[in-house]
Order: sequence, then C-alpha cells, then structure tokens
Amino acid sequence: MKNNLLIIFFIGLILSGCVGAASKGVFGTGVSVAFDPRSVGTQVDDSIMEKNVTARILLLDKKYLLSVKTKVLDGRIFLTGKVDNPEEKLKITKLAWETKGTRSVRNDIKIKEDFSFKQSAKDILITSQLRSAMIFNKKIKATNYQIDTYKKKIYVYGIALTSEEKDEVTAEAKEILDVEDVIASIILLDDLRIQKD
Repeated sequence: MKNNLLIIFFIGLILSGCVGAASKGVFGTGVSVAFDPRSVGTQVDDSIMEKNVTARILLLDKKYLLSVKTKVLDGRIFLTGKVDNPEEKLKITKLAWETKGTRSVRNDIKIKEDFSFKQSAKDILITSQLRSAMIFNKKIKATNYQIDTYKKKIYVYGIALTSEEKDEVTAEAKEILDVEDVIASIILLDDLRIQKD
C-alpha cells in the first residue's frame, strides 16, 4: 500500500511539472501570458500588486514564504495556504484589503493540522487528474487556470472566455473521484476591467 502511495505521489509530481517554461505567466505555472485575455497593462498591474501583497505578508513573518500563496487577477486577490491560528488568517486578510488597487479578497487559507502523507498524495493526485481532464477537454483553455487541492477540496482560479467554459471547468472538477468540494474563483472575460484588443 505504501509503495502504491509513493508511486501516485511521484506521478503527481511529474504531471504537475509538465507545464513548460513558456507558460509561466502572472500566476506562475498555469497561465500563459500569450493566451491571457487581460491587457498587458492589467497583467503588469496585477503582477506588481501580487509582489506587493507577497512582500507585505513576508514582512509580517518570513515563515509565510512557503505556507501562503498569493494570486492577483484583475485587482482581485486570492489567498491560499496554511497558517497556525485564526488570528494569523485575519491579519493576512486585513493586509490584503489594505493593498492599493484591491477590488476584492478571497481568503482560502486553512488553519494547520497534523501533516498526513496519505492526504497530501491524494491531493496531488486530484490536482493532476483535473489538470489532465482540462487539457484533453477541447472546450477549456487549460492554460488560463491554476489548480490547488487541499483535503479533497479543489480550488480553481482563472479566466473563462465564456460562461459555458466556466461551467465546463466546474463540471470536470466535480467528476474527479474523492473530491468533496469545488471552490471555483473563475472570472469571465467580459467581467475584466480592461481586455486585450
């Protein structure tokens, strides 16, 4: 059983690393600048804002470097990761709201619990399965999405070209075995402030 979990874990690592260097955009891996429907100015603004939020979080405590992830999309801040207690989560949320240009804050930070290798391997497998399903689904522009899985809950961030694509992404996520919940923070192209010409 342990050998099977190790194999699943390493397959997940390999699959999650399959995104090429050319697809590193504002989100890091997962969103290609070439396919990003935001204007270049908005992409730059979001990138600067993301670095600003990350720097301010690190000023609170350097331990957040590995435990908290920040994504900014059209002035909307998305926070994921783990912290030790609820007070830390509130401080980070307040800090994000105080960042200049913030339109909204979505805080999906969890309170830390004991690490479980088995749970971590399952989460990696779920993320890999959804990434593969999105790549093979012709109705989805897979490079426009970032996927995080924590305790069988899938968090999907990105830009959908149409409401049908948004529904398709959510449907694919719900089809993955063992998924307990899907939290989709998907913005429609029409809702962006400034779009590419």
